[in-house]
Amino acid sequence: MAGGGDPGAPQRGGKKPLDAVINLVPFIDLMAVTIAFLIMTAVWTQVGRVEAGTSGGGVGEASPELPLTLVITESQFRLSLGGTAYEPIAVTELAKLEARLREVKASVPDQRSITVQPEDAVKYDVLVRAIDACIGADLPAVSVTPAS
Repeated sequence: MAGGGDPGAPQRGGKKPLDAVINLVPFIDLMAVTIAFLIMTAVWTQVGRVEAGTSGGGVGEASPELPLTLVITESQFRLSLGGTAYEPIAVTELAKLEARLREVKASVPDQRSITVQPEDAVKYDVLVRAIDACIGADLPAVSVTPAS
């Protein structure tokens, strides 16, 4: 069916028929390799996913949670819950940050969201580790907005 065969004997008048025989085997090979590659990469995109949202909220949403904000500067983390500001933590002390986030979560058990505000000079690695610390402290709704 898809092989290369004789398109037929010449008809009267010495002309060949216009039906062309197309060899589909190379096309099928290409599609098989492409599909296998897409399936392999689709698995890895799920493993490396980090869920982060933006700060835009819907109109009319009632939120009983206090605003929890983590401002990241080049040298420190500054955490605030509502109007209460906590003591700054050095950027190198991620274990302290996660412990502080767990304390906040223990004091307000219904809290699920946090807004992370990195300054422009903050390295991406520090931002990702801070988001991981938030998720590790059972604050899965992480929003990232620029520092004001």
